[in-house]
Amino acid sequence: MSDGGIVRLDATLTLPGIAGIVLTIGMGVDSNVLIFERIREELRGGKAARSAIDAGYDKALLTIIDSHVTTLITGVALFLFGTGPIKGFAVTLCLGIAINLFTALVGTKVIFDVLYQKQKVEALSI
Repeated sequence: MSDGGIVRLDATLTLPGIAGIVLTIGMGVDSNVLIFERIREELRGGKAARSAIDAGYDKALLTIIDSHVTTLITGVALFLFGTGPIKGFAVTLCLGIAINLFTALVGTKVIFDVLYQKQKVEALSI
C-alpha cells in the first residue's frame, strides 16, 4: 500500500492538521455556495437551466481560483518555514485545497452535466 501525502512530506497529523482539514471543508462549502449563487442569479435573469449553469460556473471561476491560490500560497509558506504541527497544518491545507479546487470546478460540473443529460432538465430549483 502506498504512503499518503502527509507521510511522504514527513509531516505529522495533529490538532493543527485536523484544523487544516476543517478549513478545507469550509473552503469547499464556500466554493459551492459561490457557484450556486451565481446560477441562482442567472436563473432570476431568465436564462434557461443549461445556460444558467454554464454562466454560473464561468462567473464563479475567477473568484474560486483566486481564493484557492491565495490559500495555497499561504500553505506553501507555512510548510517551508514551519515545523512539526505547523507543517502538518500546511500539508493538509495544501492537499485539501488542491483537491477542493479540482472538485469544485470539475467534479460538480460533471455531475450537473450528467444529470442534465440523463433527465433533460427544463427548470432548475437551487
